[in-house]
Amino acid sequence: MTAIVIGIGNEFRHDDGVGPAVVKKLAELGPPDVSLAVTDGEPSRLVDLWSEADVAVLVDAVRNDPVHPGKVHELIVDRPVGGLAGTASSHGLGLGEAIDLAVALERMPRRLVILAVEGADFTVGTGLTPEVAAVIDRIVQLAIREVTAPHAA
Repeated sequence: MTAIVIGIGNEFRHDDGVGPAVVKKLAELGPPDVSLAVTDGEPSRLVDLWSEADVAVLVDAVRNDPVHPGKVHELIVDRPVGGLAGTASSHGLGLGEAIDLAVALERMPRRLVILAVEGADFTVGTGLTPEVAAVIDRIVQLAIREVTAPHAA
């Protein structure tokens, strides 16, 4: 079984750095046999990172209106789907485009888990807002659960 946790985002845009922050914390914990990566969310890079994995966990910041900073949304994609283009992400292209591309290229992981965290501040600068920083440990535990659960074997 191969597993990867991918942090999507930019640590120099406040809450957009939640994905990289989770990967940094996971690197400190050192879960065995789990690859870790950080990317800007460009669809072809995501597909390249997860295409060899049985289980891929993506951590990304999302914008929502009204915003509930720190609220975590969990989406599990364990079979090919289409038509997700245009889903909310804090990046120019959404995860939907990456999923649609992976489906078209037959490069989807067996199980894809998206942990999306509502952010409040995406302006230039470092540091997460307190509400987003407060859920880092919870997201780390959710990611570890996904890559070590029986469905991951």
